[in-house]
Amino acid sequence: MRVLHIITRLILGGAQENTLLTCEDLIRMYGDEVLLVTGPPLGPEGSLLQRARAGGVPTVVVPTLRRAINPVHDIPAYHALSRIIRDFRPDVVHTHSAKGGILGRAAAWKLRVPAIVHTVHGAPFHPYQPRLARLFIAACERWAAQRCHRLISVADAMTELLVSAGVAPPEKFVTIYSGMEIEPFLEAGQHRQTMREKLGYTEAHFVVGTIARLFHLKGHEDILRAAGYLIPRFPQIRFLWVGDGLLRSRLEYQIRQAGWTNYFHLVGLVPPEQLPQWLSAMDVVVHPSLREGLARVLPQALLAGIPVISYDVDGAREVVQTGETGFLVPPRDWMGIAHAIAQLIDTPGLAGRLAEKGRSLCAERFPHDRMTAQIRRVYEDVLSHRQN
Repeated sequence: MRVLHIITRLILGGAQENTLLTCEDLIRMYGDEVLLVTGPPLGPEGSLLQRARAGGVPTVVVPTLRRAINPVHDIPAYHALSRIIRDFRPDVVHTHSAKGGILGRAAAWKLRVPAIVHTVHGAPFHPYQPRLARLFIAACERWAAQRCHRLISVADAMTELLVSAGVAPPEKFVTIYSGMEIEPFLEAGQHRQTMREKLGYTEAHFVVGTIARLFHLKGHEDILRAAGYLIPRFPQIRFLWVGDGLLRSRLEYQIRQAGWTNYFHLVGLVPPEQLPQWLSAMDVVVHPSLREGLARVLPQALLAGIPVISYDVDGAREVVQTGETGFLVPPRDWMGIAHAIAQLIDTPGLAGRLAEKGRSLCAERFPHDRMTAQIRRVYEDVLSHRQN
């Protein structure tokens, strides 16, 4: 097949890793001719562009394809995408993210591409937006959904959300979990002693890890609130944050003001291939984001043998079951996070039991070649129906 993928930014992130792995697998497993189109990787989150090119994925950067709504950029981006589609003549256009999804589907539909597929990696609209913005984005998604043949959700929760908002009927959706390279995470434990020594942790320390952009709605402020409860009660606790973003200076200031500099370690950005090593240093992963599709860090932590605590949002409950693989906490319930951490500290052996069940579940559900095989069957199904 000739498959064209479009994504707004190829930054370090779950949707981007999912897309890149799909492109690599389509080339390696099926011999497909693949082209990946993206906007510039602007922002502090890091870039996957170099990995894409090093991995043999043909990649085109459209400078005007930007995340923010701006006709000055959006109209030229639409025309650029149209030119690329016209020249490449794909059998399939597969779009990702909000801006790339809307412009890409519009261009592909107008050019009568045989199969147009869009992946919903996370909710494009959510309760924390201004009401008018939410209604506008939902209307755009309804319009774009009429200009594709199939919608892929990374979690059942995404399908339920979009169906309830009238974006598309349920029969237009299929759930395909966001695959990853699971082997490095399964082998993460071998790095534990080295990483903890490097970071100055002993086995007496209890390390609470978070892997997320330092950005709005990611919940780092709630971890700080939980820390205020936990540090006086458990002096052996430490917090290890992996990720960067525009809130870093503010969060570091709050940590200094509270006198917690010795309790927190902010690592910044790390290459994706090093994530298993950083996970190995942790005793629990806390993910208090208020909006996600299905955060990749949850299965990654479980694969690494680390239990997880997450807010009960979007697809989290499809991986995290309280008392089975970790703890689900109501959104913004920072005290619930604190109590879950305290329970793990006070109950030796509990973390291992939770992680072991999660590891077997995720090892079956999240291999990237399984994801790509399911995605390619979607392409085949759409093409066969279109030809008939």
